[in-house]
Amino acid sequence: MSARVETYLAFRRALGYKLRIEGQMLQSFARYADRSGHRGPLTRSLTLRWAALPRGADRLYQARRLETVRVFAKHQAVTEPATEIPPRHALGPAHRRNAPHLYSPTEVGQLLRRAADLPGRLRPAAYKTLLGLLACTGLRISEALALQISDVDLEHGVLTVRETKYHHTRLVPLHPTALPPLKHYARRRQKLFPCAQHFFVSDRGRRFAYTTVRTGFRELADGFVPNSNRRHVRLHDLRHTFACRVLLGWQRSRRGAVGRMTILSRYLGHQRVSDTYWYLSATPELLTEAARRFVSSQK
Repeated sequence: MSARVETYLAFRRALGYKLRIEGQMLQSFARYADRSGHRGPLTRSLTLRWAALPRGADRLYQARRLETVRVFAKHQAVTEPATEIPPRHALGPAHRRNAPHLYSPTEVGQLLRRAADLPGRLRPAAYKTLLGLLACTGLRISEALALQISDVDLEHGVLTVRETKYHHTRLVPLHPTALPPLKHYARRRQKLFPCAQHFFVSDRGRRFAYTTVRTGFRELADGFVPNSNRRHVRLHDLRHTFACRVLLGWQRSRRGAVGRMTILSRYLGHQRVSDTYWYLSATPELLTEAARRFVSSQK
């Protein structure tokens, strides 16, 4: 099975798909199949046994595992007709939008103060500036960490976000209040690491790894209580907070959010504007305001 999976991943990636998480899942599935002594085409029972692991895991996670192998099975069935494609929703739906945690201004301020108190030569300034940038632009953490120095135009206040989640490149204008902290951090980084290529770097002058930043963030957010149904607050919730605050401000304005969604969608780097419309139902305030405007439009 490992050979089948590697051939499949090479084919899909040659078409431009990254398949990072899906690739790891499929490799895990292949190792499970090979260790169990399975031989021959993929079977439904094999797929369902693996997808239901680990026992006690969130049902949504198990359903996504099944969905990933199901796509692989459909591909294999073309060359191996004996391949059994597992039923689509045998473990329930594989996708569910959970309500995001929306950070209050007090919580954002607390994160920045804690970041400023971190040990290290550049680490405090790097974390504080990174979190501040995420909060005021809604960038994905992967986009912020990928920024090179040449992508950050501090003179005109514009970021160039390259090859994002959907292989798009976009310009992200910055609010004037974001420039002083960014310039302060840039001067310090330049002094310590004049040869650095990436805008955000560690105390060793190297590009931050996502896992490092995620671990550091969890320490900074210790004690935060989610106002969502998740166990912990997340870095990605800074993006959700930005989007919801912008929409709430628009909704409460005289002009409203109608006709402006495409602007926010492009700013956030969404592939479909429907992904941005989801935020209208992400919080009670936004949903209530949207419902109120809908009722008013019907009168």
